[in-house]
Amino acid sequence: MNNDPKICANASRRQFFHSSALATVGLAAVANSLAAGSSAEDKKIIVGIMGVNRGSALAPLFASVAGVEVRYLCDVDSTRLAAFHESFAKTVDYDVKTVGDFRTMLDDPQLDVLVCAAPNHWHAPASILACQAGKHVYVEKPCCHNPREGEMLIEVARKHKRCVQMGNQRRSGEQIIEAMNLLHEGRIGNVYYSRSWYANSRGPIGHGTPAEVPPHLDYELWQGPVPRQPYTSNRLHYNWHWFWNYGNGELGNNGIHSLDLSRWGLQVDYPIRVVSSGGRYCFDDDQQTADTHVVSFEFEGKKQISWESLSCNRYGLDGTGFGATFHGDKGSLYLNSWGYKIFDEKAKEVVSVDGKDGLQAHIENFLDAIRNDDPTQLHSEIEEGHKSTVLCHLGNMAHRTGDSLRCDPANGHVVNSEDAMKLWQRDYEPGWAPTVS
Repeated sequence: MNNDPKICANASRRQFFHSSALATVGLAAVANSLAAGSSAEDKKIIVGIMGVNRGSALAPLFASVAGVEVRYLCDVDSTRLAAFHESFAKTVDYDVKTVGDFRTMLDDPQLDVLVCAAPNHWHAPASILACQAGKHVYVEKPCCHNPREGEMLIEVARKHKRCVQMGNQRRSGEQIIEAMNLLHEGRIGNVYYSRSWYANSRGPIGHGTPAEVPPHLDYELWQGPVPRQPYTSNRLHYNWHWFWNYGNGELGNNGIHSLDLSRWGLQVDYPIRVVSSGGRYCFDDDQQTADTHVVSFEFEGKKQISWESLSCNRYGLDGTGFGATFHGDKGSLYLNSWGYKIFDEKAKEVVSVDGKDGLQAHIENFLDAIRNDDPTQLHSEIEEGHKSTVLCHLGNMAHRTGDSLRCDPANGHVVNSEDAMKLWQRDYEPGWAPTVS
């Protein structure tokens, strides 16, 4: 199998997105792109939400934007779906439909956007199908369950000229952008190191037992592309994060946010070496992923990122649960969730700026790019999202194999461990493997 995404070599990224757009998109996409008698700026954008756990936070924000209609809510759990529909439908003045299978939404030629807020194992396969159906995609982090899926998603987004944005909303935080501009302008000199972290106090999930699938849950569709496993009592609706078949551990769950900041600040893409240590230290339960995890990433140009996770202890760096720091030869910069501080060479604080949540701005940036037919406007266009997601995957690959990984800085592929490269992609349930078409 060819693992390299097909990237246009002879045209600029902007030219590639705008050339022959209608010629390569199906009739459904043309219908989405053009509303009779209206300009692109005036066209209503029709949205479908896949997954009402995270989707319950996203749906109201999409619906609050002028000219946007959240027409569909989708979930494989009919009880959860009905409960959220009842509350959400009261907040809008139009009919909101509910469906159990997201492919029903994709069949609607008026649908413009799929918001994929389903579990990680669905992120890329659903997004790929949506692009092929002519829809734009807002996909939650991480953008893929494994690196190969990310490569495929980039390829299909390019092929169908779709706007695909990953949900790493700090990319749209006003003060975070301000801090990054200061870093890149040399405010703390040559920036060579970033450390990032996440800390939480998650408890044990116990030892699950085989159980009957609840009648309100379509477990077959919930599994979708994943090789089938029996239903157990302790995996749904959140603990799937800690099983390799479905999730990516804390690294893919929350590490993606801080690692994305580190990579953005250092202006690096793929690493040349990845080392991991950690494991299941706190509880004897069914979780397969690490609850205590440290990963180091080295990059060309003498730059490095370290990431630390404490899933079972809330005391992260300086007592905080989330953040990233940057260290240069003229000082340091600290990012919390939405603001920043700058320290001089003697570690004296010289700047402190509070910030505000960037999720609404991230959604509006995505919708603006759709209206302008310009994916280059996206704050986290899928290739950027993929690069940060690959760091999470490489950290997990190093952890699972016990190998120190040497990587190709051009694409992140591991060059010294066959065992690690076996994890670059996954096995699929027969008939469910995603394809680029």
